[in-house]
Amino acid sequence: MNQTVTVVGAGLAGSLMAIFLARRGCAVTLMEKRQDMRRKSLPAGRSINLALANRGLKSLRAVGLEDRVREQLVTMRGRMVHDQHGDTDLQPYGQRPWEVIYSVSRPGLNALLLDEAESAGVDLRFGQACRRVDLEAAVLTFEDESSGQTAELPLRRCIAADGAGSVLRETLMKQPGFDCTVDWLEHGYKELCIPASDDGSYRIDANALHIWPRGGYMLIALPNLDGSFTVTLFLPNEGDPGFDHLDTRDRVSDFFKARFPDAAALIPDLEDAFFVNPTGPLGTVRSAPWHLDDKLCLLGDAAHAVVPFHGQGMNAAFEDCLEMDASLEATGGDWSRSFERFFERRKPNTDAIADMAIENYTEMRASVTDPRFLLRKQLAFELERRQPDRLVPRYSMVMFRDDIGYADAQSRGRTQLEIMERALQGKERLEEIDIDAVERQVLETLPPI
Repeated sequence: MNQTVTVVGAGLAGSLMAIFLARRGCAVTLMEKRQDMRRKSLPAGRSINLALANRGLKSLRAVGLEDRVREQLVTMRGRMVHDQHGDTDLQPYGQRPWEVIYSVSRPGLNALLLDEAESAGVDLRFGQACRRVDLEAAVLTFEDESSGQTAELPLRRCIAADGAGSVLRETLMKQPGFDCTVDWLEHGYKELCIPASDDGSYRIDANALHIWPRGGYMLIALPNLDGSFTVTLFLPNEGDPGFDHLDTRDRVSDFFKARFPDAAALIPDLEDAFFVNPTGPLGTVRSAPWHLDDKLCLLGDAAHAVVPFHGQGMNAAFEDCLEMDASLEATGGDWSRSFERFFERRKPNTDAIADMAIENYTEMRASVTDPRFLLRKQLAFELERRQPDRLVPRYSMVMFRDDIGYADAQSRGRTQLEIMERALQGKERLEEIDIDAVERQVLETLPPI
């Protein structure tokens, strides 16, 4: 395309988008306010592991990075549910060998993407904070945080991937006809760590996403390649239990020993880490539209940040990059039309995953121990075995079927839920359900995918 493009934000989405654009022949400048994370480690408590699923892998495959990324992945075949007595139950995500998700380190994946962007000819500039966005003059002003010097770049063919707190989105949403809402969850998160054993081995099952569901809150743990687990506590900000209540070492120790005794025994520096690591907020960002002429387009969390409970924030952002590339192809490189097409195709899907992510928090912290939830999952798996082209569990559509948009998964999931809820009325075991009758309803109601 032989055009200059500016990408603001060198996180996961911005780095991948820069690679796509460089491969189209664009001269890409990638601006990032932080220092180069390949040479400076992330602050403690901010390196939450990510769940990589088929949608994200599809986007990485499109730029030839799937094989290299797979070297960084740990397979998770299901949820390992821990009760308060320390007993565990593995709940598989799917029923086929390939229906798994992967734990990946945010900094490790980001570093790989930056290396690839650099190899593709992207001009990487770190320590560059965006200080002013002049939409009328079409100018971006950046300040070098080391020298204090400022530089201007044209605000044209600019993609804003500067995260949930996007400076560019804030400017755009001040314009007439633009809108943004941020819905804060009344819960926050705290990151901890289960270290590897002395011999480097995992201290709990390596190939599962571990969950300690406790109704109104939960603890999770994702495996790392080095034998450790990144542990995250999701808890109300206020109340008992709540982050504001856990204000002394004794209260933290008593809380974990009472609610998560098996996990507490595996975290040697529990109290120290709890007070050293920050408590992070959780919120959903919705905005519209994401674009202004050929000047600017929001992408990833800058446009549609979601809470992390469906493991789709990164996957949705990577899918954005793939869709943006497809839009440039479809419009012959007309940036204004490409931005408009991208927004129209992605907005319904990102709204859908935002809703489903919040719903999945309730499922993870409470429903996974509910007998009715488990019976419904059994029924869904049985119907999927009988009619794999008509009934696919909603979780599977989101995580494993990259050919089904989030909005379609949400809509179809509602219909499937209605069918199964009717079948479950008054039933406690799968054997009590007339599955042949339910299958007929599936055939009558759901068209083939």
